Amino acid sequence: MIQPAWEGVYPAMLTPFTKDDAIDFEMFKINVNAQLDAGVDGLVVGGSLGEASTMLAEEKWELLRYCKTAMNRPAPVIVNIAEQSTKAAIQIAKDAVANGADGLMVLPPMRYKADDRETVEYFKAIAATTDLTIMIYNNPYDYKIEVTPAMFEELAKMPTIVAVKESTRDVSNVTRMKNHFGDRFKILCGVDTLALEELALGVDGWIGGLVDAFPAETVAVYKLMKLGRYKEALEIYRWFLPLLELDIHSKLVQYIKLAATQTGLCTPYVRAPRLMLEGQEKEAVLAIINKGIATRPALPVL
Repeated sequence: MIQPAWEGVYPAMLTPFTKDDAIDFEMFKINVNAQLDAGVDGLVVGGSLGEASTMLAEEKWELLRYCKTAMNRPAPVIVNIAEQSTKAAIQIAKDAVANGADGLMVLPPMRYKADDRETVEYFKAIAATTDLTIMIYNNPYDYKIEVTPAMFEELAKMPTIVAVKESTRDVSNVTRMKNHFGDRFKILCGVDTLALEELALGVDGWIGGLVDAFPAETVAVYKLMKLGRYKEALEIYRWFLPLLELDIHSKLVQYIKLAATQTGLCTPYVRAPRLMLEGQEKEAVLAIINKGIATRPALPVL
């Protein structure tokens, strides 16, 4: 097991499929190693961008096991937990350990809109059953449950809950958490279009989406900001923003898969009920992607 530092760039990995709806392991390996070659600090598999909700449990574990053997250098692999019941979530945590996960990213309960007490107890029950460190995914925009500072006060009592994927879309929440908890929790930006702003506010890392297609550029923005080279980071970020906006759409999976396909790091195939893009929508997204590829900036030596 490789203990995650919960700092740096962590791609939310896509799950490439073949035309026949099987996992394309060879393409997954290509993307994994492109990420590692670019300098990412860990990988998140089986998340929403990875279409985990459409995968069979054994497919998820097969992908995790394969990921651990396919990497060209050691790096922590994080598994996502997004379940409807505490019992199921605890089982996923145990299965993640058995299949070689290095850490966990945990969403609040799915489907049922738990209240604050229920949500806290859900997270605490998972944390009590595993020694893996945990990042709480705080995304009330998409999942309708916000993990507030008052709730984090309770979660801070659990030593294995150490990080937060900050996806509230309220950038002031970074400062709010830092003021309230200091360095108790690592904070990682979870919204691509807010990464530069949140890095300026002191987040520890970036859980990226478009990194799947543009790993070197993502890592460059992160490292430049950490080095205080703001103007250089801003120049890359301004080029990047039209692409990063593909991450804040209900079809982010299709959009980012198309981008990664254009850069040779994925296939465009998605699993039903998602359907592949077509017609004017596909052409509009391709125009954004192809313009970005045609105008890719030269990256500084870091």
